[in-house]
Amino acid sequence: MRDDLTIDGSSLTIEDVQSVALARRRVQLSPRARKGMLKTREVVDGIVSRNDVVYGVTTGFGKLSDVAIPLDKLNQLQVNLVRSHAAGVGDLLPEPEVRAMILLRANVLAKGFSGARPDIVELLLGLLNNDLYPPIPEQGSVGASGDLAPLAHLALALIGEGDILVNSVCRSAPEVLRLVGLKPITLGPKEGISLINGTQAHTAVGVLAVARARTLWKTAQLAGAMSLEALLGTPVAFDERIHKARGQRGQIAAAAVLRELLEDSELRESHRFGDSRIQDAYCLRCIPQVHGPVLDALEWIDRVVTDELNAATDNPLVFDDGDILSGGNFHGLPVAAALDFLAISLTHLATISERRIDRLVNPDLNEGLPPFLTGEPGLDSGFMMAQVTAAALASECKLLSHPASVDSIPTDGNKEDVVPMAMGAALKARRVVANLQRILAIELMCAAQGLDARLPLKPGKGVRLGHDKVRSVIPTLGDDRVLSGDIEALSYAIAAREFSDIVGDA
Repeated sequence: MRDDLTIDGSSLTIEDVQSVALARRRVQLSPRARKGMLKTREVVDGIVSRNDVVYGVTTGFGKLSDVAIPLDKLNQLQVNLVRSHAAGVGDLLPEPEVRAMILLRANVLAKGFSGARPDIVELLLGLLNNDLYPPIPEQGSVGASGDLAPLAHLALALIGEGDILVNSVCRSAPEVLRLVGLKPITLGPKEGISLINGTQAHTAVGVLAVARARTLWKTAQLAGAMSLEALLGTPVAFDERIHKARGQRGQIAAAAVLRELLEDSELRESHRFGDSRIQDAYCLRCIPQVHGPVLDALEWIDRVVTDELNAATDNPLVFDDGDILSGGNFHGLPVAAALDFLAISLTHLATISERRIDRLVNPDLNEGLPPFLTGEPGLDSGFMMAQVTAAALASECKLLSHPASVDSIPTDGNKEDVVPMAMGAALKARRVVANLQRILAIELMCAAQGLDARLPLKPGKGVRLGHDKVRSVIPTLGDDRVLSGDIEALSYAIAAREFSDIVGDA
């Protein structure tokens, strides 16, 4: 049994988020973080007792920040904020993304710069540890002043309003909280804005997409190696000397992985001499030059997102020396730009994979393999439509690669005049990840069929393991059959890391 995760606002990792979002790992608050929260809460209480004018504590919000609020209405101010900002629309965020969002919001409060009581973090963790989460619409955030609408829908459940999902069924929040022994929170000054001001919704969607992207990169390496073998391609282009001569680190790493996957190949030896081709097509020869930059991009994106997991993104920020400062840490451009880059980078993997699929099925290009990889072309269509599906998905990836973060529509009476559209970037990246996963499933399916046609010659040791894994999921295609189920089965196996584990950490 995995140990509980302890959050302190400073040490959360992508792997931690996955363990909570996907494996429902239990979470607790660090005692040290609790002490820090209490200290900055005292600062907020002091502001209220002195009736100081401080944004979000004794004033209205946004364009209304010049409106002073009477002391006897400060608590109502925070409740009104949550209610008024719960204006999201559209499909609901999936459970793993909401779990990630709850964890990230608890972690940023635990950091101690929000001036919120530890009780609020405990209630957030109570939702996680009881496998409860509120319905949160995915549209309505521009990612500046944070993800106000999604986070407000989360905050509603904490104050005992709205619904909570129990086994995907909506039930009254007060009723559900009572049944599991939790009590709604009564918001004090500053606590409403502390719950909704930050980047945790788009970062939650993004961090899970980034985690999946790591798996897809390794899977793309395996799929590319399998296609190369099935098409009787040459591994000469992966020679270490070529890639060291350029010096690009991701490219060097990608070529090294390919060499390992292709070791001890009988297929390679079968055409080492007498092959009339001098060079393979780019989709085979330039795998390191395309996959490598994607690896470099993923490393940068990983760093940006990891930094944001432990970032203080509230406004104003409360410091234990008594200062409370207004700034703009809620602005979502760091993660928005990273997720736009993720969509662009993964689209390159999608595009080159689709081109390899076409070479596998196209009788004009597939080096003597059966047309569309079927034994009776004409009577059977084989994988003809699988390539069409891959083309459709790759085309959509290209459309989704237009960056969301370059757009800006001023909001809040032009007070928030430059916004990053971070949630749009996150939702696009999530879609590109899903598309790429299915494109790679199609390539694995076609490459395995091509390798079947090359028997009894065996491919390299890593490719052999990939072929065996495909065949453990779906059988060789004989007569035509419905392929959508095969694609989804392989896609599921990719998500479960069954193919990326073959590549390992090479």
